[in-house]
Amino acid sequence: MTTLEALMNAPAPASAWVLERDCQETGLEPQDIRDEMARRIREMRDSIERGLNSSAKSITGMVGWNAKGLWEAPDALNAPLIRRVQAYAMAVNEENARMGRIVAAPTAGSAGTIPGALLGVADHLGISDDRLVDPMILAAGVGKAISKRMFISGAAGGCQAEIGSSAAMAAAAVVELLGGTPRAAVQAASMALMNTIGLVCDPVGGYVEVPCVSRNAFYAVHAVSAAQLALAQLESFIPPDEVLGAMASVGRMMPAELRETAEGGLAQTPTGLAVTARMEGKSEEGGTGMIELPMA
Repeated sequence: MTTLEALMNAPAPASAWVLERDCQETGLEPQDIRDEMARRIREMRDSIERGLNSSAKSITGMVGWNAKGLWEAPDALNAPLIRRVQAYAMAVNEENARMGRIVAAPTAGSAGTIPGALLGVADHLGISDDRLVDPMILAAGVGKAISKRMFISGAAGGCQAEIGSSAAMAAAAVVELLGGTPRAAVQAASMALMNTIGLVCDPVGGYVEVPCVSRNAFYAVHAVSAAQLALAQLESFIPPDEVLGAMASVGRMMPAELRETAEGGLAQTPTGLAVTARMEGKSEEGGTGMIELPMA
C-alpha cells in the first residue's frame, strides 16, 4: 500500500516513483498518464480564465463575483502571489458553483486549491505549464496515499477531508515544482494536513458555495505556506502517516451535523437558515411557494 512514509523515502524525483507505480497498477504507458495530466492542467487553466472574467451569479446567487472582484481590485498589501493564488482558487470554485467545467481535485468542493496554489505559483514565477505535469503526478500520489487511510469527502469526514487533502496535494506539488526533495514534499503535505484537522463541513443550504469558495482561497495560500516551510527544511513533529491517522480519527468523531448536512455551523446561523428557506421556496411565515432564483 502506498503510504506517505514510502513516498517520503522514495528516490528523487518523487513524481517518477509515483508514475512508475501507477503504470504498474493500471497498465498504462507513462506518456498516457503525462498526456492526461497535461489535459487536466489545460482544464484547470480554462476554468481559471472563465472564473476571473465572469461576475455571473451562481444559481443560488450567493457567489459568482468574488474571483473577478479580487483580481481587478488594487493590491492593497502589494502581495501579488497571495492575490493570484486566492483569485485562481476562487475562480475555479465559482465556476463549479455556476455548474461550469472544473477538475475535481480531489473533489469538486476543493477543486480550486491545487490550481490556485500550483498554477498561481507557476505564473508568479514565470514557469510554463509543461513543467507542471510532474508536480501534478506527485499531487495525485499524495491524494492516493491519503485516500488509503481516510475518506476524502466532506460527508464522511468533514471539510478537513476535502480541503485538507487538496491542500496537502497542492503543497507537495509546489515543493516538487520548486526543486524540493521527496522528503520536503511529504513534509509539506503533512504540515498542510495537521493544520487542517477538525475543519467542519457546513455549507449554507447544502450548496458548495458558502463558505466553500473563500475556503479554497484560504487553503490554497495554506498550501503555499506549507511548501515554503518545507523548502526551508522545517518538518512536522508528528510523522506524516500519524498525522493522517489523527485526521481520520477526528473525522470519525465528527458529528453528522458537521459533515456536509447543513445542520450545523454556518449553515445554521440565522442568515444561513434564512437563505436556505428562500432557496427552498419557503416564506417567512413558514409557507411554501416558488421563488425566483437569480440565474447566471
